[in-house]
Amino acid sequence: MYKIDLNSDIGESFGNYTIGNDAGIIPLITAANAACGYHAGDPMVMDKVARMAAENHVALGAHPGYPDLMGFGRRKMNLSYDEVKNYVKYQIGALGAFAKTYGLKLHHVAPHGAMGNQCQNDEQISNAIIDAVLDYDPDLIIYYCAGAVLGEIAEDRGLRTCCEIFADRAYMDDLSLVPRKMEGAMITDEDLAIRRCIRMVKEGKVTSINGKELDIKGQTLCVHGDGEKALLFVQKIRKAFTDEGISIQTFE
Repeated sequence: MYKIDLNSDIGESFGNYTIGNDAGIIPLITAANAACGYHAGDPMVMDKVARMAAENHVALGAHPGYPDLMGFGRRKMNLSYDEVKNYVKYQIGALGAFAKTYGLKLHHVAPHGAMGNQCQNDEQISNAIIDAVLDYDPDLIIYYCAGAVLGEIAEDRGLRTCCEIFADRAYMDDLSLVPRKMEGAMITDEDLAIRRCIRMVKEGKVTSINGKELDIKGQTLCVHGDGEKALLFVQKIRKAFTDEGISIQTFE
């Protein structure tokens, strides 16, 4: 049987600014990556997301990013090992407090944006994130992008890992995500996106932006919650996966 965890980046509204459709998406996914106040989110949003995750029996994970509200955490920052470690630990701890309020235990950590992209090849940043997780709760699962060194290091250091693939992003030849500034980085055709998702799950294959056939391992599938068609993507993915015999279930 084919199976996949379905996650989305959630809780990215901030103050008077609303981003995404958390209330619509959360009931349809199995895991939520919640912003923790650095790249997006705030205490009111985090409380609401934790409550909705509990009400819908959705696994709640931290989505820590760089302290970059203006850039939505998508700008690379030159930080020390200690800064990355403590920024991540701070964000996990903040979300953990709201999770505890609603009887939840955090399920995973999924680095956001530029931080997550740097985990593709940067061992220092990867180790800093892993050390933050080990300090807080070694039972947390590391969600890492396919091909990222973060996954290898986390496994070597005894953490559970979950390999993440993307419904709405294109891949470079080395399995890194196509930079958002490049044409074709985002896949906006939901039918094309769904065909790619099915192939990644059932065949373990994806075509890069340059037309190269790549092997890819997917245990959790991400739909970016801030995307214009995020809710539509999730709805169509669920239907298509049911038709294809792909079971959607929380990664354990």
